[in-house]
Amino acid sequence: MKQLLILLLVLVLIPQCASRQNNSVYKADVIIYGGTSSAVTAAVQVSGMGNSVIMVSPDKHLGGLSSSGLGFTDTGNKSVIGGLAREFYQLIYQHYHDPESWKWQKQSEYGNVGQGNPAIDGENRTMWIFEPHAAEEAFEKLIGQANVKVLRDEWLDRKNGLVKKNGNIISFKTLSGKTFTGKIFIDATYEGDLMALAGVKYNVGREASNTYNEQFNGVQKDVHHHDHYFKTNIDPYKIPGNPSSGLLPRISEKDPGENGSADRKIQAYCFRLCMTKVPENRIAISKPDGYDSTQYELLARLAQSGWNEFFNKYDPIPNLKTDVNNHGPFGFDNIGMNWDYPDASYERRKEILKEHQNYQKGLLYFIATDRRIPADIREKMNQWGLAKDEFKDNGNWPYNIYIRESRRMAGEYTMTENDVLGKREVPHSIGMGSYTMDSHNVQRYVTPEGFVQNEGDIGVTPEKPYQIDLGSILPEHEDCTNLIVTVCVSASHIAFGSIRMEPVFMILGQSAGTIASLAIDSRKSIYDLPYDKIKSRLEADGQILK
Repeated sequence: MKQLLILLLVLVLIPQCASRQNNSVYKADVIIYGGTSSAVTAAVQVSGMGNSVIMVSPDKHLGGLSSSGLGFTDTGNKSVIGGLAREFYQLIYQHYHDPESWKWQKQSEYGNVGQGNPAIDGENRTMWIFEPHAAEEAFEKLIGQANVKVLRDEWLDRKNGLVKKNGNIISFKTLSGKTFTGKIFIDATYEGDLMALAGVKYNVGREASNTYNEQFNGVQKDVHHHDHYFKTNIDPYKIPGNPSSGLLPRISEKDPGENGSADRKIQAYCFRLCMTKVPENRIAISKPDGYDSTQYELLARLAQSGWNEFFNKYDPIPNLKTDVNNHGPFGFDNIGMNWDYPDASYERRKEILKEHQNYQKGLLYFIATDRRIPADIREKMNQWGLAKDEFKDNGNWPYNIYIRESRRMAGEYTMTENDVLGKREVPHSIGMGSYTMDSHNVQRYVTPEGFVQNEGDIGVTPEKPYQIDLGSILPEHEDCTNLIVTVCVSASHIAFGSIRMEPVFMILGQSAGTIASLAIDSRKSIYDLPYDKIKSRLEADGQILK
């Protein structure tokens, strides 16, 4: 009798265990890893072309930087933004066309800021500048309309999480134990973790300028294209004039290298804060835990030299809020503190993100309270605070840091400044970019004359929009045969400085979704699709290719 009971118990438990195991395996034609704007457009396109798709998002909130504070969009030439990217900005227009969306100001008061970068294009029913929550709502609407399955807070197992056979990814696993199998995979993350785990070659840092015959790659000590450098002589030492006293914080003791030389350093990150002066919607600036005023001594000396551009990048977005970006030689960019981020473990990345958060919170408090900052600046700073109605489940702090650059794939075609500047013909266009080749500062060092200076700030604007090649989103065939990469694309450091804009990531996401679906429908490799077929479908769906 006892043996019979055990047998019956086993027979009952086996189906339950099998069910649990089956529930942890997810299958679709296309598996997309990422929660960025590029991941959204890729997923929507795949679904729209009739193939099954699953978004595996490390993020709980979709949209990447577009919904994490970067609302003052870097668009460049808007005429080359088509397809789903333009549909996103049309959803933003619809949102702000509703009077109820204007809680803290009237729409007429916001107007059409920036003559060269108008927020609202009524003729084409697009709006290019927006609040973070409005962007997230638009992305959720796109996903909902396309009926895309999204699994959130799912992190790739970067140690043992990939099964690959004969160059094909079979499946990957997340830290929660879920397994995802598909025919084609898309890495749409800022870090490129799936790409790296799949054994695809990539670069981190800056190539030498002679690697691709470029002018603006590599170390650029004598180039300052913006106002983010020290225009006056500022002493870098703890005791002014005394090198033996040691350097102030956040200044490298190492020589930056020869002009044009390569390194593994990357441009600075920052959080794009959403701030407001509206008392009812403002969280007052307060002293953060672990605050250390010595971290900002360099800013005090800069202020005492007469520099007063503290609020030059508090760009206005709707409802009396701002998208706050870096400005000046010492600002929100945490220069030199992110160099190991691309290849770092999850634990180390969390440390880097926390350090950046502490740095920016401390910077706000320093400007608001330190008596070495002019009184009028302190008074003005204390009028600002984080917006209460943004990022409400994250302490009103942006969900994502601005990863301006991480890994960059070494793919079938490498975009360089020669493509961006129109010096070379791109053979297979899948979309267009137009923004300035923009690199924020990479390092802060001491000049031979004994003063502090920044290096790496580049801004070169193309004369006209440029094409982005199909091969820039495809790994070399020998590395992987069923992976498409839409953010960490194959580009030199300086070319990526232009490509890295959110509208372009949306464009490349849609193009990747198109290529994946066409390959599945025709039962061909992504490498064997006739370009004319890709081109025809992209243009039919509104992509601008020339």
